[in-house]
Amino acid sequence: QVQLVESGGGLVQAGGSLRLSCAASGRTFSRYTMGWFRQAPGKERDFVTAISWSGGSTDYADSVKGRFTISRDNAKNTVYLQMNSLKPEDTAVYYCAADYSTAVSKERSWYAYWGQGTQVTVSS
Repeated sequence: QVQLVESGGGLVQAGGSLRLSCAASGRTFSRYTMGWFRQAPGKERDFVTAISWSGGSTDYADSVKGRFTISRDNAKNTVYLQMNSLKPEDTAVYYCAADYSTAVSKERSWYAYWGQGTQVTVSS
C-alpha cells in the first residue's frame, strides 16, 4: 500500500516555472514506477510523464517535452515534476500516481495508487 501526497501547485504567469512534489509513504518506494497526470476542467485525466523505479527510464507527453522534467529521490520517497515555460493550457489539477512495477506506462489503468491532486493555474 502506498499513499501519495502532492504539493507545490499554485498560480503562475505564462512563461514561469513551478516544481511539484509527491511524497510517498511505504518502505518500498524505490520499487515503484511513478507518474504524473493532469486533468483540466471538463476533460479526461491525461498522461504527463513517468519515471521508472531506478530513474533510468522516463517518458513524456509530446505537449510537455522539453519543458517538464520528472525526477525522483528514493532516499526521500519523493518524486518531482519541474515545469518550465508554463503555458495557460498547462492549467489543470496534477495527480501523482504509482505502481509496483518496472515498466513505464502512459496508461491511467496501469497505476494502482493516486494522490489527491494539486491545482496548477497558469495565467496569460
